[in-house]
Amino acid sequence: MARRFTRDFKPKDEFDSKLLDLARVTRVTGGGKRMTFRAVVAVGDKKGRVGLGVDKGRDVAQAVEKATRSAKKNLFTVVIKENTIPHEVFAKMGPARVMLKPQSKGRGLVAGGAVRTICELAGIKDVSAKILSRSKNKLNNARATIAALSKLKI
Repeated sequence: MARRFTRDFKPKDEFDSKLLDLARVTRVTGGGKRMTFRAVVAVGDKKGRVGLGVDKGRDVAQAVEKATRSAKKNLFTVVIKENTIPHEVFAKMGPARVMLKPQSKGRGLVAGGAVRTICELAGIKDVSAKILSRSKNKLNNARATIAALSKLKI
């Protein structure tokens, strides 16, 4: 007997996604205020591919869904050598500054905030990271981390 799949059957996604930031954005128009939500989502397969997506929607679910789709379009491959990065790297994006250093095996992921999430999703297990700026903006810190990881060479 042939197996029938229901209409809402979806194959399991190979990527994990994490919501980094959710902001309520208000636009003031002549008729009043119009509210939307901005979502920042990072996706990765924990095998070296990671992406960042930012999008807005009328409600939270729509914003997250659009941002996830955007992140999957912006995927790139990170150079990983023995569960760490091959060399020290520094990146600046807007006011955010991020530095990543390779660590010896077993040291673990020493990072915080958006940097930690992106490194986890990329599959980097041993790295030390520091946000050098005073920026608390998760979007800028995430973009700086993505810029730093894209600078890595073998």
